[in-house]
Amino acid sequence: MNQPRPKIKKSRALGIPLTPKAVKYFESRPYPPGEHGRGRKQNSDYKVRLLEKQRLRAQYDLSERQLARAYERARKSETKTGDALIVELERRLDALVLRSGLARTIYQARQMVSHGHIEVNGRKVDKPSFRVRPDDVVRVRERSREKYPFQVAREGGYDTDGETPRYLEVNLKALAFRLDRDPLRKEVPVICDEQLVVEFYAR
Repeated sequence: MNQPRPKIKKSRALGIPLTPKAVKYFESRPYPPGEHGRGRKQNSDYKVRLLEKQRLRAQYDLSERQLARAYERARKSETKTGDALIVELERRLDALVLRSGLARTIYQARQMVSHGHIEVNGRKVDKPSFRVRPDDVVRVRERSREKYPFQVAREGGYDTDGETPRYLEVNLKALAFRLDRDPLRKEVPVICDEQLVVEFYAR
């Protein structure tokens, strides 16, 4: 029984490690899975844009519908659509729970939110897609704080690179963080050429 395998296979197909456990597998086999994985493939412009969209979807663990809705909101923004799309996704509650160090992966962050362990400004929020606004305070609910995953988080166990995004003020000991301001695209640790995603939807 090897649970990370599906994520590893997906990581290799998309060309990005989606979980910390996938990193070592991905580094040793940085080519798509399957017998033709090492072979050269000529990709059309459509396939290049499709792959970039799938990469973005996977990093936030979104459905096609969720990403398309986020694009529509970003398209109405007064700023560059690609930048607005990343900011739109980064303000999701599950994404910020991950960035803060309260979770190890986006999948764990989503589970923490959907299981009712997280509150925003003192109110329980169980929708991973909830959009956090600047000055919102997010914390683990009192009744959940002694659960094992949050004990690990409190000790910094999910902090893989030692760098908290500048748009967050994090207090792991208190299992809490605040979104200080909207993120800037260059600050968001997502591997994506968002312009290709915009071109995919604008076609």
